[in-house]
Amino acid sequence: MDVTRILTELRQEREQLEEAIMSLERLARGRGRRRGRPPSWMSEITQRKRGRPPGSKNKTSSIPKAAGQI
Repeated sequence: MDVTRILTELRQEREQLEEAIMSLERLARGRGRRRGRPPSWMSEITQRKRGRPPGSKNKTSSIPKAAGQI
């Protein structure tokens, strides 16, 4: 068992964890509602389609047919 190799690997892993923690802390600090219009790349992602869902157009059901025959 090579203790020095294990120590170097653990130190590298600790550095990676510290970097990840710092990144998450920066993200958490930057959160919050922003004012104004969102950037175009963000509006493209969050843009929702309006109208009927696909495949629901011109569907026939038995209830309107029966109501139309009376």
